[in-house]
Amino acid sequence: MAVIDEGIRLEDNNTISFGNYERAEKLKVENFEFNGGLYKVRTHNLVTRFSKDGKLVLEAVPGAAVFNFVSDPKKTRFKAAGQGQTQFTLELEDDANYDLSVDGLKIGTVHARFAGKLSFSADLGDSPVEIKLVRK
Repeated sequence: MAVIDEGIRLEDNNTISFGNYERAEKLKVENFEFNGGLYKVRTHNLVTRFSKDGKLVLEAVPGAAVFNFVSDPKKTRFKAAGQGQTQFTLELEDDANYDLSVDGLKIGTVHARFAGKLSFSADLGDSPVEIKLVRK
């Protein structure tokens, strides 16, 4: 899989892919409509930020490419490629616990703090790794 040159796109399986960690200059795509929401992505080699209706969905530092992103109240799943150790911040359900797995390996439980924000790191490379968060 490659980076998302256009910034954001809808996939055939009704998921969203976004981000380009190879860009030195920022790329911003706004008002991307999907399932009744307006999405925005800002991406480059230092950060990828993805939001829906003005609310943070996912941020990756340094920037990343995220493939087949899908999220519902019970689970969030996507694949990500990037430049080594990457810090992810997601905004999910407030004060909830999630089981985190990377490439099928259960890493542990992470807690979404105030405003539903949770953070974790993953080691990324050119080959995407699958990341899954399941609400407990």
